Amino acid sequence: MSGRSAYPGAHVFSASLRPIRATPIAMTIDTQSQREQHSPLRRIISSVSAILQTRLELIGIELAEEKDRLLGVLFLGLAAMMLTTMALIALTALVAIAFWDTYRWQALAGITLVYAIAGLVCALKARSGLRNAPMVFEATIAEFEKDRDVFRRP
Repeated sequence: MSGRSAYPGAHVFSASLRPIRATPIAMTIDTQSQREQHSPLRRIISSVSAILQTRLELIGIELAEEKDRLLGVLFLGLAAMMLTTMALIALTALVAIAFWDTYRWQALAGITLVYAIAGLVCALKARSGLRNAPMVFEATIAEFEKDRDVFRRP
C-alpha cells in the first residue's frame, strides 16, 4: 500500500500513521472566503471586548481608590471622635470642679447645652458632606458616554 489514494476525500496515512482527511480545493476556498467575511465582525467583537476590558479595569481602579479614601476617612474620623470625647470628659470635669461650690447645676446645664449644639452642628455637617459627595465612578461613566457617542456617529 503506497499511502495515497486516487479518490478525493479518502483517508491518507501520514508518517505517524494517523488518518488525514484529504480536502477538496473548493472546500478550502469556501472556508477562506467565510473567514474573510467574518473578519470585520470578529474585529468589531474584539474591539468591543477590548473596550469593555478597559472600562472594567477602570472601574476596579476607581473602586480601589474609593475604598482607600473611605478607610482613611473612617480611621481619622474614629481617632478624632475618641480624642474629642476624652477632651470633653476632661473639660466637663474641670468646669464641674471649678463651679462646684457656687453654680454647679448651671455649669453642668451650660456644658450640656454646648455639647448638644456642637453635636447638632456636626450632624448637619456630616449630612451635607454625604449629600455633596462626588459621584462614584465618575471617570468610568464619562468613558462609557464617550464610547456611546463614538458608536452613535454615522
